[in-house]
Amino acid sequence: MKILISGAAGMVGSHCAEFYAQQGERVWGIDNLMRSRLFKSNKKSVEYNWEYLTGFKNIERVYLDIRDIPALEDVFKKNKFDLIIHTAAQPGVGFSVQYPREDFEINAVGTFNMLELASKYSPGASFIYCSTNKVYGENVSSYALVEDATRYRFKDIIGIGEDTSIDHTTHTPYGVSKYVGDMYVQEYGKTRNIKTAVFRMSCIYGMRQFGFEDQGWLAWFLIATLMNRKITIYGDGKQVRDVLYVKDLVKAFDAFFNSDIESSVFNIGGGVDNTVSLLEYLNMLGDKLNTNIDMDFSDWRPSDQKVYISNIEKVKSTLNWAAATSLGEGLDYLISWAKDNRDLF
Repeated sequence: MKILISGAAGMVGSHCAEFYAQQGERVWGIDNLMRSRLFKSNKKSVEYNWEYLTGFKNIERVYLDIRDIPALEDVFKKNKFDLIIHTAAQPGVGFSVQYPREDFEINAVGTFNMLELASKYSPGASFIYCSTNKVYGENVSSYALVEDATRYRFKDIIGIGEDTSIDHTTHTPYGVSKYVGDMYVQEYGKTRNIKTAVFRMSCIYGMRQFGFEDQGWLAWFLIATLMNRKITIYGDGKQVRDVLYVKDLVKAFDAFFNSDIESSVFNIGGGVDNTVSLLEYLNMLGDKLNTNIDMDFSDWRPSDQKVYISNIEKVKSTLNWAAATSLGEGLDYLISWAKDNRDLF
């Protein structure tokens, strides 16, 4: 079997590549290694994951940008892929506000390029797209909330379902560009000869995650704490997200690939049983690391959702899947990896 993974040096992409390589499948991983530049960091980040993949003889790494059609087409021409997992993206809300054209070209046009070439050269393939809860925009805020001591919570629902509107709301440019990709994947799943899944992801975390203030907050708070850097909380810190360990996400992708489902959309995250607020998470970190965390507070970010919890009933029942890793267990894995690699931060 041949598998193509875009964004293979990212946290999700590298875990997908590792998963299938360990099963003996042939994997092609493409990436342009631009994450550090996106977040204006002078430290290498995904280069670590790129090098990590050299440990698998059945992974072929290809350095390219998904906006470079000739280079991308060359990969597709040479191989008929059975599975394509599209994780490559510009993931930062702040970057999208400052550079909306580049955000659109990477997330929207890049996804279109992947779909066109998949349809042309890999008919019958499965195409998995990493979408985001940001496609729902501020519609999430229409649900009534209750404020508790350390968190907000939904008053009347357990989580956001796939039937929540993604229209008539603000999203941030990042949310819009991912929305465009989301819609194109759905369209190609209905009109072209590929099987598609859109996974609208909540907060994914795990080993080999290089978090920055603008993206990957669970890893960023941990890294900042280990390196004695001040943490800024935007808002009051009671924002709640459901969190999912990356290996559980990969198993959901594989469950879709091995299913008889033609095309579908899934909200995915840890669900109501794996939620945490920023304040609660920082308390967990302080306890696990036996330290006091230096933090201050600033204004809310535009379109920040006070609560986002995925209603994962559809993905659970349709794919016979469940989140297997608790936040406490997953955080221990992440802490162990980060401590062993302090020089990277």
